[in-house]
Amino acid sequence: MSLFKPTANWVTDEHQMFAEMANRFMDDELVPNIERWNQNGMVDREFWSKAGDMGLMAGAIAEEYGGVGGGIGFDAVTMYGQAARGDSGWGFGIQSIVVHYLNAYGSEDQKHKWLPRLASGEMVGALAMTEPGTGSDVQSVRTTADKDGNSYRLNGSKIFITNGQSADLILVAAKTDKTQGSKGVSLIAVETEGAEGFRRGRNLKKLGMKANDTAELFFEDVKVPMTNLIGPEEGQGFYQMMKQLPWERLTIGIMALGAIDFAIAETVRYTQERKAFGQRVMDFQNTRFKLAECKTKAEVLRSFVNDCIAQLEAGTLDAATASMVKYWGSEVQNEIMHECLQLFGGYGFMMEYPIARLYADARVQMIYGGTNEIMKELIARSLDK
Repeated sequence: MSLFKPTANWVTDEHQMFAEMANRFMDDELVPNIERWNQNGMVDREFWSKAGDMGLMAGAIAEEYGGVGGGIGFDAVTMYGQAARGDSGWGFGIQSIVVHYLNAYGSEDQKHKWLPRLASGEMVGALAMTEPGTGSDVQSVRTTADKDGNSYRLNGSKIFITNGQSADLILVAAKTDKTQGSKGVSLIAVETEGAEGFRRGRNLKKLGMKANDTAELFFEDVKVPMTNLIGPEEGQGFYQMMKQLPWERLTIGIMALGAIDFAIAETVRYTQERKAFGQRVMDFQNTRFKLAECKTKAEVLRSFVNDCIAQLEAGTLDAATASMVKYWGSEVQNEIMHECLQLFGGYGFMMEYPIARLYADARVQMIYGGTNEIMKELIARSLDK
């Protein structure tokens, strides 16, 4: 299993070596813990530190900020490696998104302060956009940030926040000007340690992705220095989010591909070993045809994902194409999980088999990062010009 297409023009020898290192680390440190993390509802902080020691989160961070100095493709390698081992619990995808916000819009002081700690795993990052009642409509946030001397006072609540229980640094979407609609939204970084008025709700119980801690967050007169504003001026938050959404949506496609590769490999192995009516399940034509369909869809998605990574590295990935890879990747992921679980028969419904967990984990991919219905609308707008 590999993210790379042999003809992918973004892949270098460094990416290949990085992938080999990441794969060995995940086989040793991630795979043995997946079941326990799902039972506990959270990934151990020790794992974050170990991943930081290996440089898995530093690939796209410049050397002057404690990183490796590579491009975004290194983050893609890490994400795929995680998903291709059947894990959706480790919240590196959000960590990477936070890093790229800081890379793109952070001041030099902010980068020097936070990027090395994110790269090392000392800090876990989160992105707090979604609010009760707003869903994917990020321009309708009601959380406010009012000036108070040299600080902001944050008030409001967020929901469905990935890494919400473990995050040390949260980028919060808030209204700095309540009269300006989307132009009044800003991103403000909150360091959670010692933040008076900041409170985490319970670890939300979800259909899938049970090891990925997800929380409600509450801000009651939380005092934050004005120097924690992301960007040179207020009102840039909605623009910043729109510019960074292509990477967020591509990460969903990357994770979908990894999960698909894992599911197909597990299903092939099971159908080769399982016998019914005196022969291997793999020997039935229906099994072979279903797996042939799944593998073909996986390879089509792999080509699309690789093309999108190359476009992102070149700075040419547009919103419509990113919406396509998110929509298509998550739809195909759910189709393939359905087919693979069916080939397991009754055992596919048992949580002892990873395919059951992958089936449940896949469903939210069509919802977060913007629902697939919104993706279709964005794609349609690019046509209707």
